[in-house]
Amino acid sequence: MAVSMSSQVLLIRPGATLYDEQNRVQGVLDIPLSDQGRIEVARLADNLAARQEHGRLSALYCGPGESVVRTAEIVGKALGLRPKRIDDFRNLDQGLWQGLQIEEIRRRNVKLFRQWIDDPRTIRPPQGETIEEAMERIRGAFRPLFRRHPEEAFGLVAGEPIGRLIAGYLKRTPRVQLDEFLPCCGFERIEVPAELLGGPGSS
Repeated sequence: MAVSMSSQVLLIRPGATLYDEQNRVQGVLDIPLSDQGRIEVARLADNLAARQEHGRLSALYCGPGESVVRTAEIVGKALGLRPKRIDDFRNLDQGLWQGLQIEEIRRRNVKLFRQWIDDPRTIRPPQGETIEEAMERIRGAFRPLFRRHPEEAFGLVAGEPIGRLIAGYLKRTPRVQLDEFLPCCGFERIEVPAELLGGPGSS
């Protein structure tokens, strides 16, 4: 009996911005790619184009924000895809922490920041949003994409830390944990579990 291919998501992180290089919290602030970030994205696009024989993408999506959109445009050009922007994949709103260096936040809020790294679901950054509010956006944004791409692979460019939340959702990882130093310009191919697609084993 033939085995059908499940849906897959190629989750792509954007290139670095000056905020990444200065170890600042970016959140929903609209920061462009740095010079190094543009070099990283060009290298990433070439790498993904060379891998197309392992599975061509049916579509490419991205969240808003200059670094994310620009990364998606460069990658899309290399793959022959025009990226479609979905605003619900915007980065996590970290409120008054945005623009501050991580070390500065740690000094001001030692206990709160440690809790944010270890168990961020329990914390709302000042004037920011909770993890669960962001997860609700993520779940709603993926529903039409899964219906649109049954048994297909599609790409998604998303910043950090929303990329970490998206990966956890797709992998059905119950515990969310953030790092102080989040990755730039990487990618991972994630097979979407049946329960997210509404197939056998769905809840």
